[in-house]
Amino acid sequence: MFRNVAELVELASTQNKKISEIMIEQEMEVTGRTRKQILKQMDVNLTVMEQAVERGLNGVKSHSGLTGGDAVLLQKYIQSGKSLCGDTILDAVSKAVATNEVNAAMGTICATPTAGSAGVVPGTLFAVRDKLQPTREQMIAFLFTSGAFGFVVANNASISGAAGGCQAEVGSAAGMAAAAIVEMAGGTPAQCAEAMAITLKNMLGLVCDPVAGLVEVPCVKRNAMGAANAMVAADMALAGITSRIPCDEVIDAMYKIGQTMPTALKETAQGGLAATPTGRRLEAKIFGIPHVHGEQQQ
Repeated sequence: MFRNVAELVELASTQNKKISEIMIEQEMEVTGRTRKQILKQMDVNLTVMEQAVERGLNGVKSHSGLTGGDAVLLQKYIQSGKSLCGDTILDAVSKAVATNEVNAAMGTICATPTAGSAGVVPGTLFAVRDKLQPTREQMIAFLFTSGAFGFVVANNASISGAAGGCQAEVGSAAGMAAAAIVEMAGGTPAQCAEAMAITLKNMLGLVCDPVAGLVEVPCVKRNAMGAANAMVAADMALAGITSRIPCDEVIDAMYKIGQTMPTALKETAQGGLAATPTGRRLEAKIFGIPHVHGEQQQ
């Protein structure tokens, strides 16, 4: 039914439907399943997301010891009334962190679009829930809207850190979330696309450099920033601000940047933060090795 964002927006606009509805119809056409079956599966995904957020907010620690507990710290900070950038954004950040801390602790999450970027969509969803008071059906629609934009990115660029860097994972997730926030807040399909474009173009070039090759540092905090990026971009789009570069061209640019990005910066743990002295020390400590690649023995 649609191959890119322009076609997606055109379908939604001409048929006077929400993007989430276009995505549901496409799923029905492609999979041959009924609307009821498709909605039921997404409801299951939503439940998994909700449980992960709740678990993370209660506090978890990863087996490596690299991550855990930051979601709890953020919630305590919000409750102190001293936050500078607003409770809704920080709530989204804390819930994104909570999800990724659960992932790092080997818990169950829903990849959106990947495990390493799983915090942004649910983090923003459960933060704006308190403000917009959506029904369960509207929350499920949020996931279909984010899925529609993820579908376009996956089929025209990449959602893999190994193929395109973290811009393809957290960048894509943040764009997906921003578009879904806009629809839930009453924005138009065109505004959803603007939110996606604004978000993604501000995360272009983001490298994938996991310390010790684990999806923890800096992955968890990148989900935090992705959630904040998505929230701000959604507000910008709802305010009527547009991206001078169309969404599909931003996605294409991301793909080309990923193609030219050095292999050392694409999930190999050979460059970036993973290659810093502290990154290498943490790697050696976690795996119990006196010498790791990239360093010379003395």
